[in-house]
Amino acid sequence: MRLLTLIFTILLYSSPTLAQDSLGVISLAEYLGYVKSYHPIVKQANLIINKSEAKLLKARGAFDPKLELDYDRKKFKDIEYFDKLNTTFKLPTWYGVEFKANFEQNSGEFLNPEASLPSDGLYSAGVSFSLAKGFLINKRIAMLKQAKLFVKQAKADRQLLVNKILYKATISYFNWLKTYNEKEIYSNFLANAEMRFKGIKKGYELGERPAIDTTEARIAFNDRKLNLEKARIKFVKSTLELSSYLWLSDNTPIEVKENIIPDTNTLNTVDETLNTSLFDIETLNLENHPKLQSLNYKVNSLDIEKRLKKNSLLPKINLQYNFLSETPDAPRSFGTDEYKSAVNISLPLFYRKERADLKLAKIKLQDTKFELQNTRVTLKNKITAINQELESYTVQNNLTDTIVSDYTKMLTAEERKFTLGESSLFYVNIRESKLITAKLKAVSIENDFFKTKANLFKVLATSL
Repeated sequence: MRLLTLIFTILLYSSPTLAQDSLGVISLAEYLGYVKSYHPIVKQANLIINKSEAKLLKARGAFDPKLELDYDRKKFKDIEYFDKLNTTFKLPTWYGVEFKANFEQNSGEFLNPEASLPSDGLYSAGVSFSLAKGFLINKRIAMLKQAKLFVKQAKADRQLLVNKILYKATISYFNWLKTYNEKEIYSNFLANAEMRFKGIKKGYELGERPAIDTTEARIAFNDRKLNLEKARIKFVKSTLELSSYLWLSDNTPIEVKENIIPDTNTLNTVDETLNTSLFDIETLNLENHPKLQSLNYKVNSLDIEKRLKKNSLLPKINLQYNFLSETPDAPRSFGTDEYKSAVNISLPLFYRKERADLKLAKIKLQDTKFELQNTRVTLKNKITAINQELESYTVQNNLTDTIVSDYTKMLTAEERKFTLGESSLFYVNIRESKLITAKLKAVSIENDFFKTKANLFKVLATSL
């Protein structure tokens, strides 16, 4: 890849003076390859996945084991009021169950009686869990499931974002190709007009042509020069627009020089480059579309949120049970005779907040489902319309090719008649103008065809 980068850099930074000796061609595939690899927006799209993976790591952190230490001591005027040490190791599990191991050691003259412990401290091992609210699903379970879905959704969203910038870059390339073809048309006909003008001028100097013919030939010659200059400026502007999508791996922007031209054979490679060659509207499966995948992941995430809100309607019943022992190393030191337990029950009387949260979650879920249905239908209709448009442009391209061929024959015949003295320069210029118009129309229709292909690439959101 480094070698390819070096070659590409040399090609694009070559001096414009080399344009007369050799021309470098950038194909659509090479161009989009660099856009996809090095454009800042594409790199920015990669951050979406990095962000989603960071959120997944954060969600998994809710299940990390925890070690807690609480030490509190008070001594005043040589009197030790209390000295309390409490260390705890907690191990959260999936279904609202938490295992816990604890060591406590307390001493002091003014120690609360309930905090009195054996001199060597007291060990405990137990479990806490929720019986109703938070048992089958709780906030940390929901966050982890949603984070996993967000990673998948981020990959689909990244493809959509990359597809969007590639679509814009493709349109820029097609516009560059169009302005180049227009410039070449005017350049070729300028050469014809110049040759004709010189020939008629020579004929006038030899007394074979009237002076008015030289004036008419000069008008046609200058008109072609004017049109070429306009086309050249349009080509320069499109080249600069194209350059805005080209970057190197070190975030250095590239300026395309004058000796670099587009691939005029793009018509034969556009389907392969844009990965639309296998497109078949009859067998198209829209469920694999990144936009629909993203919305499906969003629906699944909102469904998890709805289940969490629904679970919050249950009463909160938390239970704790801890086995106590002074000698944890001794076999069977933890018995059922010595323990510490607790029960915590709470429930709102009206559940207004919980019912409102559930209702909002259902509304968000239904709203996303409506969006999913609408997107599916919209995509299908867009693809159908684009397919019909492509078929129409294929017919139009064939017709314009025939028209250009016929106008070329008519111009050739008119020039032959003019050489034999059976026609005038006026009719030759008319035939030539109509041929120029036909060629420009063919270039314009071809460009519309390319843009429709790019639009198909955008709607399908295929990857290169």
